[in-house]
Amino acid sequence: MDQLLALRVFVRIAESGAFSRAADTMNIPRPTVTKLVQDLERHLGTKLLHRTTRRVNVTPEGAAYYERATRLIGELDEMDESASHSRALPRGRIRVDVGSVVANMILIPALPGFRARYPDLHVDLGVSDRPVDLIGEGVDCAIRGGPLPDTSLVARRIADMDWVTCASPVYLKARGVPLHPSELMPQPAQDAGKRRVPGHAVAGYFSSLTGRAFPLEFHNAGERILVHGQVEVAVNESTAHLSALLAGVGIGQAFKFMAAPHIENGRLTRLLDDWTRPRQPFHVLYASNRHLSAKIRLFVDWVAEVFAPFDDR
Repeated sequence: MDQLLALRVFVRIAESGAFSRAADTMNIPRPTVTKLVQDLERHLGTKLLHRTTRRVNVTPEGAAYYERATRLIGELDEMDESASHSRALPRGRIRVDVGSVVANMILIPALPGFRARYPDLHVDLGVSDRPVDLIGEGVDCAIRGGPLPDTSLVARRIADMDWVTCASPVYLKARGVPLHPSELMPQPAQDAGKRRVPGHAVAGYFSSLTGRAFPLEFHNAGERILVHGQVEVAVNESTAHLSALLAGVGIGQAFKFMAAPHIENGRLTRLLDDWTRPRQPFHVLYASNRHLSAKIRLFVDWVAEVFAPFDDR
C-alpha cells in the first residue's frame, strides 16, 4: 500500500463526502480509491469512513485521523516545495473558481502573463456565477464579489468595484429615459379590465442558488430605493446579463469596468447618475484548514496585482 497516497485519498474523501468525487478530482480510478481506503483501514485496524446511500461521513476515529493527516500532508508539501526551490519556480496545477464576467474580462486576458512568469504552473479555471464549495469540490481558491459567503474561509480583499445603471439606446428610444428610480417600478393597470401600462422593463438577474431576483439599488443623500421592477427577461449569469443589456431587453445595473467599453462606443447609455449603488467588494477565498502552498500564495498575490487597476477605491 502507498500509505501517503492512501492518506491523500482519505483526506479528499473526508472533505468531499464522496469516493467518486475524490477519484475525479485526483484523477485516480474509482476502484483504486476504494482499495486504498480499505487497505488503510485494514492497516490501522479501525473504520475511518461510514458510507450511507447519500454521503460518506467520517467516524469519530476518522475525524481524529483526518486532523493529523491534513497537518502531516501540509508539512510534507512544504518540505517538498522548500527542497525543490518551488517558491522561486513553482510547479503543479491550481484549481480556481471565478465568476463569468470577471473571468472573461479581467482574469483570462491576464493569464498569458501569469504563464510567462510561472511556466510550470498550470491553472484549471472553473467559470460560473454559482456558489462553490471549495473543500467539497477540491477547489484551491475562488474569486467572488459581494458579502463573504462563509466565515470559515480565509478572504483577501482585492478590489471594490463601482456600479452603473444603463440601457441600450434602442431600448431608450422605445421606452424613454427615466429621470428617477421610481419610474422603474411596475406600473399598475389604470382601470379594471385594461391592459397594464408598459412602463420600463428591468433586465433581471436572479440567484443561481435561490432563484430569487436581485433588485436594483439606488442611494442618494441618505435615501435608499430598492427596485424589483417589471422583469421581462432574467438571467443568472453575468456575461449573459451584459448581453441582455446590449440587446435592449431592459434597464439594469452592471459593474463600471464591464459597461465602460460599451458606453464609450455608444452601445450602452448611462442613466440616473445622481443615484449610486454601494461598491461591490471582491475577494480571493481559500479554505482556512487547507495548507496554503507556495503556488497558491503566488497565485493569490498575482490576482491582487491583476485586480488593482479595477479597484475603484
